[in-house]
Amino acid sequence: MAAALLVPSAAPALADHTPAPSLVTLVGSLQDELGCPGDWQPDCAATALLPVDGQPGVYRATFDVPAGAYETKVAVGGSWTENYGAGGAAGGANIGLQAPGGAVTFTYDHATHLLTDDLPDAVGGQQAAHWLSRGVVAWDTAAVEGAASFRLYGARDGGLAVEDGAVTGATSSHLLRRTGDALPADLAAASPHLAQLDPLELPRSSRPRVADLLRGQLLVAALDADGRVLASTGVQVPGVLDDVYAGAADRELGLTWGPARGGDRGRAHRPHLALWAPTARSVSLHVYADGSGGEPIATTRMVADRDGVWRARGDAAWEGRYYLYEVEVFVPETGRVERNLVTDPYSVGLSTNSERSLLVDLDAPEVTPEGWDDVAAPRPVRPEELSVWELHVRDFSITDETVPAEHRGTYKAFTDTGSDGMAHLRGLADAGMRAVHLLPVNDIATVEEDASLRREPTCDLATLPPDSPEQQECVLEVAGEDGFNWGYDPLHYTVPEGSYSTDPEGATRILEFREMVAALHGTGLGVVQDVVYNHTSSAGQGGENDLDRIVPGYYHRLDPTSGAVETSTCCPNTATEHTMMGKLVVDSLVTLVRTYRLDGIRFDLMGHHPKANILDVRAALDALTLERDGVDGSSVYLYGEGWDFGEVAGDARFEQATQANMAGTGIGTFNDRLRDAVRGGGPFDEDPRVQGFASGLLTDPNGAAANGTAEQQRERLLLAQDQIRVGMTGNLRDYRFTDRTGAEVTGADVDYGGSPTGYTADPQEAVTYVEAHDNETLYDALALKLPQATPMADRVRMQTLALATTAYGQGVSFWHAGGEQLRSKSLDRNSYDSGDWFNVLDHTGTTNGFARGLPPAPDNEDKWPYMRPLLADPALRPTPADIAAARAQADQLLRVRSSTPLFSLGTAERVQQKLSFPGSGPEQTPGVVTVLVDDTVGEDVDPDLAGLVVVLNATPGAVTQEVPVVGGGWELHPVLAGGADDVVRGATADGGTLTVPARTAAVFVAR
Repeated sequence: MAAALLVPSAAPALADHTPAPSLVTLVGSLQDELGCPGDWQPDCAATALLPVDGQPGVYRATFDVPAGAYETKVAVGGSWTENYGAGGAAGGANIGLQAPGGAVTFTYDHATHLLTDDLPDAVGGQQAAHWLSRGVVAWDTAAVEGAASFRLYGARDGGLAVEDGAVTGATSSHLLRRTGDALPADLAAASPHLAQLDPLELPRSSRPRVADLLRGQLLVAALDADGRVLASTGVQVPGVLDDVYAGAADRELGLTWGPARGGDRGRAHRPHLALWAPTARSVSLHVYADGSGGEPIATTRMVADRDGVWRARGDAAWEGRYYLYEVEVFVPETGRVERNLVTDPYSVGLSTNSERSLLVDLDAPEVTPEGWDDVAAPRPVRPEELSVWELHVRDFSITDETVPAEHRGTYKAFTDTGSDGMAHLRGLADAGMRAVHLLPVNDIATVEEDASLRREPTCDLATLPPDSPEQQECVLEVAGEDGFNWGYDPLHYTVPEGSYSTDPEGATRILEFREMVAALHGTGLGVVQDVVYNHTSSAGQGGENDLDRIVPGYYHRLDPTSGAVETSTCCPNTATEHTMMGKLVVDSLVTLVRTYRLDGIRFDLMGHHPKANILDVRAALDALTLERDGVDGSSVYLYGEGWDFGEVAGDARFEQATQANMAGTGIGTFNDRLRDAVRGGGPFDEDPRVQGFASGLLTDPNGAAANGTAEQQRERLLLAQDQIRVGMTGNLRDYRFTDRTGAEVTGADVDYGGSPTGYTADPQEAVTYVEAHDNETLYDALALKLPQATPMADRVRMQTLALATTAYGQGVSFWHAGGEQLRSKSLDRNSYDSGDWFNVLDHTGTTNGFARGLPPAPDNEDKWPYMRPLLADPALRPTPADIAAARAQADQLLRVRSSTPLFSLGTAERVQQKLSFPGSGPEQTPGVVTVLVDDTVGEDVDPDLAGLVVVLNATPGAVTQEVPVVGGGWELHPVLAGGADDVVRGATADGGTLTVPARTAAVFVAR
């Protein structure tokens, strides 16, 4: 997963019962108030819960908690490795706490993992009722014995309570009629996770009051025959909001510009603002002269339309000014009406650190680079032709001394055409790389945008031993205050991140982002933006993110019983299945693609989106045209992480945008099957030395017991070779071939841990990779898995061989920046906040980043015993000559791939017709995969070639492979025959007998 673990509430936890812990800590947003150095600190002794005498496994403590709304959970053992949330769930949702002020006693029971407090249960403390449409509320009424009737209570300003069996504080009460045992079919289909609930119907006479009810506190109660309350619960309202305010889906929200009254566009044009806030009592627009401080220079009360959209028209003189909305809204979390000052969720510009939204016209000359309309986009390519280089903006230039100091780490560095970094990019483009994938560049919540306020490590890191823990200690001391973060903690989705701009204030970031795109397009490279809509960096009334403070309880996915925000992604999950959150995704992406002329979009944790939402994005982009919008939206390639997990797993709430579900859409997903087969094991192995095809499984064993016996290794290796074969077809589910047992199977028949290996319907739906920003780099994985004594020259060859499985396969070829030159992160498996030191990207080829100290303890300490001897071994530090050799070999992969369309056949039918695997079956050679593409059958794809053969030899010796002869016979590909790799030049063809040296990826062609 690309989403880094940025919020403590989502750190991994042990699902099974564990021994009695030595340390139990109350963690949460209240720790700072209780004497800890900050919130969410699992090792803070000030909030430790102490063992209770005579009650084994029970821990308790009393704290003086100031009045307010908080989130809590419990951490065990002083770290996030084991933590429990709502309902005692391992890694579960944060537990809401509404403290009145004063002493609160917390108790943790290790037998149940439940954390409780001694505060009286708040009315509606749970939100187990769901108002799904104007007339239907759903609740599990079967759990309430003896209920004679049900009622919906409303309190306009809050204050509902249950006293002596009666609801008090209500300003209205409405009978709910039980209408059967099943929800209406349309509602059950829209919310399958609620289908088992019982329908309660709101009388037609009460329905005119719905809008008013939604602006206050809500409670559903079950009453006995005497009218006494048997049970009550709060109410979740996204369904009814989508029903009542459906018209908002067609509104244009955010900031737009139109002519002044009277239509005199030549004289001036005025800002128009629209905010969807259907539960708000009032909304005011405040305009400020500056991005921080000062009183408003203008305030306008906005007008509400019937679809819940509030609108205002401003003055032409406001252009370049800043604004906030003041939203008066009832907040269930606090139980009262709040007046929230918020930024615009549809912001297109911001002030420093996202304090205020910017009134900026994206068509203004001030934010448009010179010649912007004349910058030619790269030559359009079919998705199957793509090779994509995944890059972090800061990594690209922060250590590049050929970039002016003030440009390092920013968008502006891409305009320094004479730099080492841009020379490196031009070289990749010349070799055949087609696009740069930028890790998140939207507004990031956790990076200080004012460079003068950032901190950097104070240690002399370069002088410390290569296997020392001191580097990571020093880096972690400032990790929350330095300039580095992967950026998977979004704040505003449609504004470029300010820390990557030379000036985070005002519109500079917009101009510089466009300049970066123009510079990359000038090298022939497309630009892909990594987007993160599946979660926010925070939620709730006390959070930085404003969505929940505009429409409380709507934008986030909630636990169906407790109402707690789900956090399976890492952080508060957004509910992209709700109409207006889904609309925000679509509208944001249309704006980004049109404004910045993007060539691709990569979705973080796409499986947490509904498939329908991603298809809506596809349709909206397809409508963009060069003539009207400056971009051909139909050429924008979409792909993402199709992982299936969390509360949405198995299509529990909707049909997800997961790997298998996206088959047939043309939208790509990352192929972890090939990755694991090539590297060996998986990202979360207890022993990181588990080997695979390109790391010596069976053919060059490292002696680790985790690899099993020789026979077990052989069985695993042959399965891995079948998985690689399927991967190289574009991971096609229906592709038929002969597997390791001799059976004719489809790609879907090949096992991957109980799931099908093949799952795509078209090659462009497979994004094939062997490394990415997540997990160890390829070099680091090979360092852990290959025998330690493996010579560096052989390590370089195995790196190239692994990359060849993606370069020489069908589908999209995905590369992590620096993989072409042995990039290392000193074995760090999760470098999201590991600073510039562990994320170094050196364009000079002097260092690859290995042996810069033990990687940060939070994600790596349990593997330090494996790492220490490797980091201390000078033979594992490549020389500049080794790095240059790797780069030359990687360039050859790209040149070969881009030399012929036979690596991008384009359809499943053509792949089945032309591509085969000589040497597969039960007699195949362990450690060898051979691919034949015969262009003499069917349509002529490459007029210059009759076919090609790829031989991947992962063994430590030369091998021969027998293949059919096509055309005029086989010869080594001219790029390889004339290249810098002496070893591959030794590959020979004698009729249909191909001989390939050890640890080599060879390509032969026939004319």
